[in-house]
Parts: sequence; C-alpha cells; structure tokens
Amino acid sequence: MSSATRLAPTVSETTSKRPAGTLYRGREGMWSWVLHRITGVAIFFFLLVHVLDTALIRVSPEAYDAVMSTYKNPIMGLGEVVLVGAIAYHAFNGLRIILVDFWSKGAKYQRQLFWGVLGVWAVTMAAFTPRHLINVFTGEGH
Repeated sequence: MSSATRLAPTVSETTSKRPAGTLYRGREGMWSWVLHRITGVAIFFFLLVHVLDTALIRVSPEAYDAVMSTYKNPIMGLGEVVLVGAIAYHAFNGLRIILVDFWSKGAKYQRQLFWGVLGVWAVTMAAFTPRHLINVFTGEGH
C-alpha cells in the first residue's frame, strides 16, 4: 500500500520525538517555578523549627538558652545567609508572579521579569552577605 492511499498515520508519525520525561525544556518559567517551590518548603521548615525552639522558653529558659547557644557559630551564620537568600528570592519571585497574573502584559514579559528578579536578588545578597559574614566571623553578630 502506498503512502498516498494510507488512511491512518504510522506509529512514528503520531508519537513524540521528545524522549519520555522531558516535558519541560528548562526555560525561565520552569526554573522560577522550581526555585519558588524549593524556597517555600525550606522557609516552611525553618519556621517550624523556629517556632519549636522559641516555644522552649515557656518550658525551660535554661533549655532555650542552651539551644540558642548552639546557634552562635559560623556554620549557622552561613546558614543565615542561605535563609536570607531563600526568603529574598521567594519574596521577589512572588512579586513577579503577581505581575504575571494581574498585569495585562505580565505573561508577555515573564522572562524579563524573571531575570529582573535574579538581578534584584543578586544586588540584595551582594549588599547583605559581606556585612553579615563580617559580623559572624568577627564575633560581633553572634
């Protein structure tokens, strides 16, 4: 049977040329979505631990002081930089999402807005990180 008289397409004509599991192409929208979810979950777990360790003050002020003293080390100072980075990205990207959803041209400029978020985040972290780490490693901040 010739291809001109064939009624149904072949299997290779109807299946995707893209391998299974590659629905996303790794563009800005996907990465902003992934980072927003990761930072949101990380912030949630931080807040959970924060509420629990702060609640210790009602149980035992000595236990609270012991837990707080374990936080006063350079490793936790680096963790604070990561936390501030996560919060800043999550906040700036949240504003980007609001613009994409409610600004009539938001969807058209979502790629530029993503790069704007990363730029503002980088400036924020460049301003925060050196000062914070100086305080951490000189002992002034902890």
